[in-house]
Amino acid sequence: MNDSTEELLHETLLHDTLHTHVRECDGDVGAHLVGLADGALRVARRRQRLTRAGVGVALAAAVATAWVAVADDDPLRAHVVQPAEGRGATKAATISLLPVTSATERACTPAGGGYTVHRTETHPAMCIHASSAGGMSDVRVSVAKAEKGSVDGSWQVEVTLTPADRTRFATLTGSLASAPAPRNQFAIVVDGKLWDAPIAAHSITVGRVEIVGAYDGDLTSAMAHDLAQRLDPGR
Repeated sequence: MNDSTEELLHETLLHDTLHTHVRECDGDVGAHLVGLADGALRVARRRQRLTRAGVGVALAAAVATAWVAVADDDPLRAHVVQPAEGRGATKAATISLLPVTSATERACTPAGGGYTVHRTETHPAMCIHASSAGGMSDVRVSVAKAEKGSVDGSWQVEVTLTPADRTRFATLTGSLASAPAPRNQFAIVVDGKLWDAPIAAHSITVGRVEIVGAYDGDLTSAMAHDLAQRLDPGR
């Protein structure tokens, strides 16, 4: 006798026993036991059919819904089995912090590479080139959060680096601080898009970066929250 047959006999016995017991019960408890008995028998029969067809336990588990009944005044509730923690979760996006090599007041040409900062009402279009040499590519941050700046109230994303990357970032910004413009800037790139290119006035040792947009005030609330959610590993 295989496992599915044993389960079916067990569930059939449970079904008959509960129905016999229902005759002695009134009200909601009797209805709960009927639901449990009928549901258990249907699941057992379905599992046996799937096993005979060679579908396997995995599909049977996906099709079957486990019913949990409490033999008191609580209503019958369906218990849905949740996937294991982290299963199906989307990985957080990475960020690159790259030394700027040039900045030209025009949009980038398709063949020339670089990152185009589009023109606004108050700023011209810019083409910014950055190099991965000496920079930090595909970094996973520790924390990212959207917030309003304390100075002008514009939206920004504050990114906190891991302890190991803080040391690398301090070295990077320290080396840029003494360079002439625009080589004293670093490009902040996420998913192939330039989000900011701040000036490194000194070595940044605290391991935090504020992304305010290619031009100050570029970020809306929706943009800031979306970017923070994509970068934060704990989302």
